[in-house]
Amino acid sequence: MLLSATVLALLSSLAWSVHATVFFKEQFLDGDGWRSRWVESKHRDDYGQWELSAGKFYGDGELDKGAQTSEDAHFYALSARFEPFSNEGKVLVVQFSVKHQQEIDCGGGYVKLFDARLDQNLMDAQSPFYIMFGPDICGSAKKKVHVILNYKGQRHLIKKNIMCKQDDSLSHVYTLVLRPDQTYQVKIDNREVASGLLEDDWDLLPPKTIKDPLASKPADWDDRPTIDDPNDTKPEDWDQPEIIPDPRSRKPSDWDVGMDGKWVPRTMINPDYKGDWTPKQIDNPNYKGQWVHPEIANPEYVHDSDMYKFDNIGVLGLDLWQMKSGTIFDNFLITDDIQEAEEFARQTWGLTQAAEKKMKEEQDELEMKKWEEEQKKTRKDNDFDFDDDKGDDEEERKIKNIEL
Repeated sequence: MLLSATVLALLSSLAWSVHATVFFKEQFLDGDGWRSRWVESKHRDDYGQWELSAGKFYGDGELDKGAQTSEDAHFYALSARFEPFSNEGKVLVVQFSVKHQQEIDCGGGYVKLFDARLDQNLMDAQSPFYIMFGPDICGSAKKKVHVILNYKGQRHLIKKNIMCKQDDSLSHVYTLVLRPDQTYQVKIDNREVASGLLEDDWDLLPPKTIKDPLASKPADWDDRPTIDDPNDTKPEDWDQPEIIPDPRSRKPSDWDVGMDGKWVPRTMINPDYKGDWTPKQIDNPNYKGQWVHPEIANPEYVHDSDMYKFDNIGVLGLDLWQMKSGTIFDNFLITDDIQEAEEFARQTWGLTQAAEKKMKEEQDELEMKKWEEEQKKTRKDNDFDFDDDKGDDEEERKIKNIEL
């Protein structure tokens, strides 16, 4: 008996998981069973509703089902709980897929990790979180991947500008990796788009060095590369007025001062006007270069080898705003194994992405053909109306001839 792609994917995923610790996984494969695992916040009474859907286009009608936003111009707040853990001494991988099938114009597609003590019924935008990660889009200017870390109660946004991949309205996989060696990695569709050191790409710690407060630029320090040539002088005929009377202007012979007032000739731009004079520049013989403020070790800097660590991680949440609904979240995974995450992405998104893209292209082609047919019909109807008008004009001429 042939096994479906969904079953094969699940079996493969389970086999791989033997070599990793999976703290949380959600694929929405049991119908409405997901509602028993996820909690919709009651902090507001106007949160948008969530639905289970694979969307308008997909690669596998079951495997691609996920939590979908369903109401335009709404806030959304949904979360799931899992056994609390700490990432101390191990890799932390947060991964999920998101599809903005509605060609989102303004809205979030990110997730948050919370302390297990979070009250899910009261979760909102102000709830303290450990990590906020994922795409955020608002207009053409803002299409970025957020990576916000909470360090000692303060939220710190990554200093790098990471562009998200959501212009095609297809599903994409976002992966964040934090390592005990203070390094990180961001991947989209299993490909690295950013990496580095936590200390370099976030302002988590004070700077290692600061400007020496006791140092200042010497009074005789000359940092001008060029100076006015002291031997250059302004030509005697340089200063000319910018506007002069037009020599072609003549007072009319019948001009009456008593009646017309004082005659004033027209003016014109002076062709000899040269503007403000400035002496030519020469190299400054006293130039010492640009003064650089010396730095000293920052007494407030203390390295923290635990800046990557979060204790008591226990809730994953979707807390976001969407102007245009329709986004689908799926294939959530929190693990301590990078290979596990890569394989999970291949066995979910990787199995269905090509078919999803094909279905989307076929739908686009049908919609284009439908639009073209409607345009043809509109033009044909307009031509018909024009012919009817011509017929009416002919009838009117016949009636007038009979009357004559």
